[in-house]
Amino acid sequence: MAFSFLCHTSILPIYCELQSPSKKRMQNVTNTAIALSFLIYFISALFGYLTFYDQVASDILQGYSKYLPHDVVVMTVKLCILFAVLLTIPLIHFPARKAFMMIFFSNFSFSWIPHFSVTLALNIIIVLLAIYVPDIRNVFGVVGSSTSTGLIFVFPGLFYLKLSREDFLSWKKLGAFVLLTFGILVGNFSLALIIFNWVNK
Repeated sequence: MAFSFLCHTSILPIYCELQSPSKKRMQNVTNTAIALSFLIYFISALFGYLTFYDQVASDILQGYSKYLPHDVVVMTVKLCILFAVLLTIPLIHFPARKAFMMIFFSNFSFSWIPHFSVTLALNIIIVLLAIYVPDIRNVFGVVGSSTSTGLIFVFPGLFYLKLSREDFLSWKKLGAFVLLTFGILVGNFSLALIIFNWVNK
């Protein structure tokens, strides 16, 4: 469910694409996107559970592929997900490459060699992970407990505490502090549980 709220990397490009960018318009876009995303995730989770109960797989389509191997609807959904992934990877890849370049090559003038090298290296790592990681649940677990909790809970609270000029005992600052603490606790607890499950298996 946390992935349905993870849209930080797309906020600035979408804001720049608005016809008349404003805070109110961006808030409407964000509310609509999060509501639609939550609805889609919720419906997928609900019907996956109602179909398979405790036997639901980490990838819901694997269960439907075994249950209905030649179903037209399942094949259509697979094609739609493939199309969505093909369009999503460049959107996520761009900020990842830009962040990497800013960290390691910010003192150098632009050159195509590091640009292509970083792009190729990131794509190779992604393809190797896709080929050799047996269960996507492991990847989602580690990413969700580390990066996602940071982006969803820790960094927003931390940024608000850093940038706000209000008194620390104000409700907003206390809320940001609770959000920050909650994110750190949940992230570390989730990561510890994942590692514990790996060790036991």
